[in-house]
Amino acid sequence: MTSTTENFNNLNEFQNVKYLLTSSMRTLILVVLYNESKNLNEIRDELKKPSATILHGLKELESDELIKKDKKDYSLTSNGYLLATNVIKLIDNWYSIEKNKIFWNNHDLRGIPDDYLNKLYLLKDAKFVSSTTSDLSNAYNSYVELISTSRELTIILPIYSENHFNNLIKLLKENQLISLTILINSKILKNMRRNRYLKKSLLENRKVTVIETREDLKIFLTFSEKFMALTLFFKDNHYDDSQMLIDKHENALKWSKGVFNAYKGDNDYE
Repeated sequence: MTSTTENFNNLNEFQNVKYLLTSSMRTLILVVLYNESKNLNEIRDELKKPSATILHGLKELESDELIKKDKKDYSLTSNGYLLATNVIKLIDNWYSIEKNKIFWNNHDLRGIPDDYLNKLYLLKDAKFVSSTTSDLSNAYNSYVELISTSRELTIILPIYSENHFNNLIKLLKENQLISLTILINSKILKNMRRNRYLKKSLLENRKVTVIETREDLKIFLTFSEKFMALTLFFKDNHYDDSQMLIDKHENALKWSKGVFNAYKGDNDYE
């Protein structure tokens, strides 16, 4: 795995990003041209900036071979497109973190693989759900409602919770769930095997696939064909079921599958 220090040793990439971010105009121009080429008037209308200011930025980017001009139209070069892609991801990551900063600031993030901490922009549409003093079960009830509408569920389960087990068993018995995949650590799995009811209703159920890991899991991740739900641990190592991120967008499902496969050891997913 590449360390953060090794990434920063790639000075050309770092200097390019720094070069863009030190000028809002250069950054804005690359973002404006990201999806299609535009002429000066179109760029000016979108940015609402004087032509002279825009032209100065265009000339800088053109001299650095990040954009090119064809007659009156400006477009990104291949290098410009790659750099713009990374800048947009950086902006979206920042937005995603800032939007739900209470959730991210309150929890231990070490349960999220590094490659997917760098892809939090995929969760920029996530909704923060929190329990309150007047409704201590708000987050949990929201979760139960979500899983009750699903046909297939995949779960990274870091805790031994009879409430969660009973909800899953109920859905299986009612044929609401046709497929359940649970990734769980060896200690919890051992305790489940000691419980005859859980052993028979979950572990020996043909609809259920159990994947065992030796890792001390610090992430509770659930996703289906319709949603993703994420809860984490406090920094003092206690599990928090009072705050949750819920997302029903395709990007969040992509992120969830990637995290799950990283834990499962299947690194082919992109």
